[in-house]
Amino acid sequence: MKVLHVYKAYLPDDFTGVARVIHTLAEGLAPHGVESHVLSLSREKREGPLRVGSHYAHHAKQDLQIASTGLSLSVFTRFRALAGMADVVHYHFPWPVADALYFLHGRGKPALVTYHSDIVRQRHLKRLYLPLMRRFLDRADVIVATSPDYAETSPVLRHHRARLSIIPIGAADRVPPAAADLDRWRRRVGDSFFLFIGALRYYKGLPFLIEAAERTGLPVVVAGSGDLEGWAAANAPANVTLVGAVSETDKEALLSLCRAFVFPSHLRSEAFGVALLEAARAGKPMISCKMGSGTSYVNADGQTGITVAPADAQELASAMAWLAENPDEAMRMGRNARARFEQLFRAEDMCRAYLRLYERLAAKPPR
Repeated sequence: MKVLHVYKAYLPDDFTGVARVIHTLAEGLAPHGVESHVLSLSREKREGPLRVGSHYAHHAKQDLQIASTGLSLSVFTRFRALAGMADVVHYHFPWPVADALYFLHGRGKPALVTYHSDIVRQRHLKRLYLPLMRRFLDRADVIVATSPDYAETSPVLRHHRARLSIIPIGAADRVPPAAADLDRWRRRVGDSFFLFIGALRYYKGLPFLIEAAERTGLPVVVAGSGDLEGWAAANAPANVTLVGAVSETDKEALLSLCRAFVFPSHLRSEAFGVALLEAARAGKPMISCKMGSGTSYVNADGQTGITVAPADAQELASAMAWLAENPDEAMRMGRNARARFEQLFRAEDMCRAYLRLYERLAAKPPR
C-alpha cells in the first residue's frame, strides 16, 4: 500500500510537531507493508526524492509565504504525480494549499485528514479561507482528531462528528542519554531545574514563563529557537538559561536532569504538545495550561502534573514553587506520567490505528 502525506514542511527543513508525527507514522508502518511518501515545501530547490529511513520526502520549491502559509506553483504538478500512484492521501490540517490540491488533483483518491489544530491567529484571512476549508473537510472520507479534548472543544470538529476518529499522537520509547552527555549538561546547567523545550513561537507562552521565573527565582532552562529568541535573550533574568536548539541526544539528557517540565503554551495553536509527550515518556512531572486542547489530555491535572490558567504568570509561578517544595509528590506525578504514556501514547498503538483506517479507505471503490 502507498500512502502520500501532505503538509507544508518536513525534513530536512523542519522536524517539529506535525513533521515528527508524520515521521513516526512513515517509519512505524514500513514493516507493515506501507510505502510512505511525504510532499512538502522547501525554500531550497531539490530535484529528486530524499530517502528518509524507510520512506521518501518530496519537495516543491516555496515561492512565497503569507500569514505562515507557504505557497508554491510547482507543488500542484508534484502532487498530481504523487497522488496518482497513492492508494490513500493523508492530509495534515491546517495548510490551505492542501485543500486546493485536493480539489484540483486529489478527488479521485481516498482522503484522510488529521486535524492537528484550529486556525487561531489569522482570523481575517480565515474568513476568506472558510468556504474552501468547509468544502474540503466535508469531502474528506475520515477526519482524525489527536485527542478527545480537542474533538470536544473545536468549533470546526463539532460539525464532522459522523466521520471523526480519535487517534492520540504516539511516540517511540526514548533512548536513555549516555553518561558523558549527562555530565556535560550537568556542568553547564546543573540539575533540578525547570525545563522548557520547543520552538520559540508566539503561542508558546514564553513571556509568562520568564515572568514566573522572575517571581520564583527558580532555575529554568529554555531549549529551542524561533521568532522570540532575541526577545528572550534580552529579557531573561539570571536564573533563566537559554541553550538554543538542541539535538535529540541533548534533549534526553536535559529531560533526565530536570526537576519538571514546564509548557506555558497559552493559545489553541498548541493543539497537543509533542514536547509534553516526550516529557511524560521521560517520567517527568509537567506544568501546562488549561485550553481545552490536547495538552490537558497528555498532562492530567493532579495526576501527572499541574494545569494552570493560560497567560497567568502568577499561577504558573505558584505551580513551579509547589513542585519545588513537594519533591515526593513531584516524583509521584512523574511516575504517573510515564504510566500514562505507556497506556495511551505509544507509537505502535497510533500506527496500528492509522493502518486500520488506511486499509479501510484503500478498499473503497474509486470515486
